[in-house]
Amino acid sequence: MQLNLIFARARNGVIGANNTLPWHLPEDMAHFKRLTLGCPVIMGRKTWDSLPHKFRPLPGRTNIVVTRQTHWQAEGAQVAHSIEQGCAMCPPDST
Repeated sequence: MQLNLIFARARNGVIGANNTLPWHLPEDMAHFKRLTLGCPVIMGRKTWDSLPHKFRPLPGRTNIVVTRQTHWQAEGAQVAHSIEQGCAMCPPDST
């Protein structure tokens, strides 16, 4: 299985503020969509919570949410309790 990591950070290292991105760049969102459509996306529960409700689950992708909360669930999300478990939930041919 090939694993691709996508993240964004500001020059000062900031990756988020108050459960949101500290910037609004539509071209970044479009680029993320192009790269991930048809692929599983593994994210943390706080990232899931930060997504606007209209984008939950991310359409056209398997949404895998990693959380330590044993009873957490959300419509459209597959739950994993570790990164390893999340990776194991991905089809072997996914990129």
